[in-house]
Amino acid sequence: MKLQLGVFLIACLLSTVYSEGSVEFCYNLPACNASTWATLAPHDCNGTNQSPINILTAGVMPDSNLTAFTFRGFNDSSTLINILNTGKAVQIELDSEKMSVSGGGLQSQYNSTQFHFHWGNGTSVNGSEHAVDGRTYAMEMHIVNLRTDLTAAAALNDSKGFAVLAFFIEATNDSGIPESWKNLTSFLSNITNIGATMDIMNSLTVNSLIQGVDLNNYYRYQGSLTTPACKESVVWTVFKDPIKVSNDLINLFSNTVRINTTADPFITNNNRPFQALNTRTVTSQLKVESTSQPTISSTTSAASTLHHTLLSSIALLYYVLFRCL
Repeated sequence: MKLQLGVFLIACLLSTVYSEGSVEFCYNLPACNASTWATLAPHDCNGTNQSPINILTAGVMPDSNLTAFTFRGFNDSSTLINILNTGKAVQIELDSEKMSVSGGGLQSQYNSTQFHFHWGNGTSVNGSEHAVDGRTYAMEMHIVNLRTDLTAAAALNDSKGFAVLAFFIEATNDSGIPESWKNLTSFLSNITNIGATMDIMNSLTVNSLIQGVDLNNYYRYQGSLTTPACKESVVWTVFKDPIKVSNDLINLFSNTVRINTTADPFITNNNRPFQALNTRTVTSQLKVESTSQPTISSTTSAASTLHHTLLSSIALLYYVLFRCL
């Protein structure tokens, strides 16, 4: 119990530093919404390496260093500790001692501390923070990872202090699928008000939530936190394949959890607008070009040989029949 409480407190500290810094902000009021953040936190929110961005595929450059990731603890249900209503998002605290990310072109190992969601207004208004060629999605999931050799405070002032894995969430016309998301959203009714938490250990895994995504196919760029103080300390990985979730489950985020208490509005449109790319470059994996003389596998060769044998036999049969007539 003491260990679990300790991990929870550390995770809360990390998530607070990541998501808010020391700046009070909001999404729903003119006095503190995204249009004011450059004034609320002028030192960083006015920077040149801000996030999120609209990824224009025509300008994406190949990078051979973007290899496969190594994920530790992503298939372990004991690593998800609590689900929390922060008043700005739904957040899941992770056991950073059991979860980590490395490889994938990252220069260090990163411990996984939490993941959270950004959304619009149900499935009627998309709320993903990133976009690809202007296309947005219903939601976006961010897995936040802290570099193992840095404290959270130090990471905020290091351009590679955090590695965030971003997943698009695409709405489908199905109902109640996938099962992992049905399970996840079933907890939302227990965290309606700000600060409400629920123990979800041994309920689901991170891998079950990102099923169907090719984890070797992604975009990479250098950017910032997407909330004040907008510190430019994030190595962003944006996966190309979306997670597919049914409409009814996506809608639960916008009609269950509230900004404060039952007298306050639901959390909606908690996504920051696109920021300018400026001089940055977005990279991705090298495209594999086909050669003029492709290597043929033994299976393909055998099939080809059989095909030619059959054609020859048919031709011989026609020849014999023709001679006999």
